[in-house]
Amino acid sequence: MYLFVFTLLLVIFQYVNSKSILDKYEHDINDAKEKVVKLKDSISVLQDENLELMYFNLQHNEDAISYFEDKGLEVSTLMPFIKDKLIESNLAEGEHPIVPYASMTDGKMLINNIRLLNHKWIIADFSDGRHWGELFITYEIIDNKELKLNLVEHFLYPLQN
Repeated sequence: MYLFVFTLLLVIFQYVNSKSILDKYEHDINDAKEKVVKLKDSISVLQDENLELMYFNLQHNEDAISYFEDKGLEVSTLMPFIKDKLIESNLAEGEHPIVPYASMTDGKMLINNIRLLNHKWIIADFSDGRHWGELFITYEIIDNKELKLNLVEHFLYPLQN
């Protein structure tokens, strides 16, 4: 009789313990599934934002790429060439040859970021460390080796105190 009661108590203990463990695992699985759904939604939102950001980008503009390929130019080498030429303009002595503003600090106006929009347009930002602005530049590749730049628009942000 004692053995039967002891066995019954042991079985009940095992059942309760196993049930609590299974409930915990089920709760953890449900939490993980909810996180997966949230993360998939976040990934979807980020992919949409990424697609929107890629819209005005030479790397993802098939018409602009075709324009250069028809001229016998390779876009994968052309993009670094254009960016390097703009960055090299930072090394010019005196005032910057492209940025139409003189530095108002001890520094020099320098082009920082460059985005090639298509086969004709560039957006760039510049700064002297305290003042900053943006440029809209048109460009043309002459004889497959020379870059001709034309500053179309520019602005300087007002200082924020």
